[in-house]
Amino acid sequence: MSAPRDVDPVRTADSSLAFFRDRFDLDDSGLQAALDTALEREVDYADLYFEYSTQDSVSLEEGIVKSGSRHLDQGVGVRALKGERQGYAHSDEISIETARLAAATARTISQQTGGATTAVVRGHGSQPHDLYPVTQAATDLPVERKVELLGAIDCYARGLDSRVKLVMASVVCQHRHVLVAGSDGTLVGDIQPLVRLNIQVIAGKGQRREVGYEGRGGRYELEQLMNPEVWQRMADEAVRVAVLNLDAKPCPAGSMDVVLGPGWPGILLHEAIGHGLEGDFNRKKTSAFSDRLGQRVAAEGVTVVDDGTLPAGRGSINVDDEGTPSRRNILIENGVLVGYLHDRLNARLMGMKPTGNGRRESYAHLPIPRMTNTFMLAGQEDPEDIIRSVKRGLYAVSFGGGQVDITSGKFVFSMSEAYHVEDGRLGAPVKGATLIGNGPDVLTRVTRIGSDLQIDPGVGTCGKDGQGVPVGVGLPTTRVDELTVGGTEG
Repeated sequence: MSAPRDVDPVRTADSSLAFFRDRFDLDDSGLQAALDTALEREVDYADLYFEYSTQDSVSLEEGIVKSGSRHLDQGVGVRALKGERQGYAHSDEISIETARLAAATARTISQQTGGATTAVVRGHGSQPHDLYPVTQAATDLPVERKVELLGAIDCYARGLDSRVKLVMASVVCQHRHVLVAGSDGTLVGDIQPLVRLNIQVIAGKGQRREVGYEGRGGRYELEQLMNPEVWQRMADEAVRVAVLNLDAKPCPAGSMDVVLGPGWPGILLHEAIGHGLEGDFNRKKTSAFSDRLGQRVAAEGVTVVDDGTLPAGRGSINVDDEGTPSRRNILIENGVLVGYLHDRLNARLMGMKPTGNGRRESYAHLPIPRMTNTFMLAGQEDPEDIIRSVKRGLYAVSFGGGQVDITSGKFVFSMSEAYHVEDGRLGAPVKGATLIGNGPDVLTRVTRIGSDLQIDPGVGTCGKDGQGVPVGVGLPTTRVDELTVGGTEG
């Protein structure tokens, strides 16, 4: 991981402001008029959120392009806060008049129920970052080039192994302009590129079929993914996993030591622990981590971070969707819970500061506390030594789907690539393995942490309250003792 670069911090903000002012004639006086409408009748705080987003995708299956699409999404959302009550209204038309109508509606909604009046959230007083200086031309390449790329992937992957039966690939590009104006004086914009390449392979032997997947993406130029050295490695990996699982054995069940591989297995950390550290769940005391600040919640040596400032990361943001600059937030430090993730509302009601984690899927949604890039910091141990330390257990390289109960912390995750470990040596790949546990408990069972922290290649999308946002996860090789493993052996 690298630190943010030395850049002009106002370049992106100025460009986004100019975009909305030029295209939609949004001047300062008009923005203030809309805010004034929302602020009537003792509203505590109000903000306007403008969005103009384009997204295109091309998909290939069975050697032909099966679908292609291009979408334009634009609109304005207005929020009015009074105590704990939020009023929100939105429209797909961007204009000052529409914003004022939405502001009046939001104000009315916010006052339908009572609640204590609280102080207005004050401005953050700092400039946003510039983590992904990418032009729209760098993500919006001609569709012919994308079709050519997908065709090359199909041909290459089929040529790697005769057992490959089907190749599916897609490329998705998004370019998003946002502008936030708040009644505390906040006026900030951002331009957010996002690209992603997906490759899925189905391999077969006899009647058996197995799937391998590899994806990559982030806030950078599409040309990076079109580099043959990049997409060929991705196809190699997808084919490797699909073919490997053709010979996978049923997974034994029971309590055993589990070694989590680096990178994408951090999704377990995201789901089982990260959501429980979001401010709304803790303010409402529905999280297993509620009222535990300053308490030990993990083994010594475990430090968990949410960092929205990783350059070009999929989960990175210059500013969140309330205009607060992203930052590096330490959540668990050496096993002790030291912080939660906050938007403005929950931070204010809990007497804390916003952390740059107020995120929303689009202008049609309220901002809520969400993760950005969430990971555990590296330790000092050799990853191979960690595997050699296991007498009998499992090595989990990659995860598929999972379910988590935020209130209890209980989780179930399926593994898409895993190996039996016996006497410190990797054995046969296993199929049908699941991890079953409890989020607050699992971190107390960490006994060894590797030196090989990796952030996932840029494929995560987090769902919460019906909203999806791009995120990153990460983990070093980590040993967790006596986890419950569900299996298919028997």
